Amino acid sequence: MNSEITTRLTAALPVIEAAGAHALGYFRQPLDVENKLGTGFDPVTIADREVEALIRERLLALWPDSPVEGEEAGLTPGDSPWSWIVDPIDGTRAFISGMPAWGVLLGLRHDGQPVGGIVAQPFTGETFIGGAGRAVCRRGGAETVLATSGRTDLASAILYCTHPEIFTTDATRAGFARVSQSVRLTRYGGDCYAYCLLAMGFVDLVIESSLQPYDILPVAPIITAAGGVVTDIDGETPLRGGTVIAAATPELHAAALRLMQQG
Repeated sequence: MNSEITTRLTAALPVIEAAGAHALGYFRQPLDVENKLGTGFDPVTIADREVEALIRERLLALWPDSPVEGEEAGLTPGDSPWSWIVDPIDGTRAFISGMPAWGVLLGLRHDGQPVGGIVAQPFTGETFIGGAGRAVCRRGGAETVLATSGRTDLASAILYCTHPEIFTTDATRAGFARVSQSVRLTRYGGDCYAYCLLAMGFVDLVIESSLQPYDILPVAPIITAAGGVVTDIDGETPLRGGTVIAAATPELHAAALRLMQQG
């Protein structure tokens, strides 16, 4: 199966890099922003829709029998056990704010399980690829093998989270507070790029809640291939999103998970 994962990620890579370049054309430009929610704020722009359409069209041209599920246009069904999950611009709030913490996300699944992922951040010129036991960052034509920090103790860990408001229950808010009080440093605002920093070894923990599958399934294989651990609040593969704990090592993950589950 590893050879098929590698083959598919290799073929999908120029698709995602082209999609990233398309998104970059809209970045820091005047944009009309729509709100997908009646209550609250969930922004979407023409960039989100065009990027997803580009990815969907090109993936289906390569693998017409493989389902493609995207944030904006839903599911294009297929008969293959191999499927794709797309977040055309993860971090749309960052995107419309001019912050380069967004990315174009593509996840590869086999029988519903995440097995590969690509994150393109065209503003920084980086593309992160993970699967089949290997994670790399491409930049300027060169590839760097990714490895997590190896950190095992909470007291010296760096924790990232996009925003504290994503914790919508008393239990998850209290759990995150316990972890935050136990680490060396807590930072906010990373969006999908925080997970890339975790795979690069600069961040030790990312804990978030209210995630959708397309938010986490593309990045999870990159982190695990780099040596990290990614689960939901129950310690399982986060197939439905929800509350997610991503850590540099099994030991650090176990310590953070205990605090998130406490009480």
